Amino acid sequence: MCAKQATPTEAQFHKKMAISFFNETWKFLDKPDRTPEEDARMIHLAHASRLHWEFVGTQENLAIGEWQVSRVHAVLGQPDSALYHAKRSLAIAERNSLGPFHLACGHEAIARAFSISHSGAASEHIAIARKIALEITDPEGKETLDKDLFDIEAGYRSDA
Repeated sequence: MCAKQATPTEAQFHKKMAISFFNETWKFLDKPDRTPEEDARMIHLAHASRLHWEFVGTQENLAIGEWQVSRVHAVLGQPDSALYHAKRSLAIAERNSLGPFHLACGHEAIARAFSISHSGAASEHIAIARKIALEITDPEGKETLDKDLFDIEAGYRSDA
């Protein structure tokens, strides 16, 4: 007779769902031709991931969750929702002294949200993010942030 597997604890469940939904959101973000139904699913996945982190995550998880939700809304051209979640990401990073990577990502998210309709404000937050990024010691994190900032600038410059 097979031994009965133990059911995951509530914390394990929330962590598993948060990670799974976060990764699934990225699959949609990386997909070039999403359908309207996939756009809606991507929004729900990002919000669900963030919600699950609320039960088991660290302040870093919450800041990154808000950052991802903001990014989803920015990619979909929804500046108000993108800016709301970007500001929440930055506030979590500031309130909890999360360090330069999370602070710079908060400004990157605000810049991305503003890039939809206010390139001047986007430029200000890109400059702040770049200044903060000088303190990032992780080369991979710094490279990812630099690429994201470059992509934002390239996007609103091509619209001009």
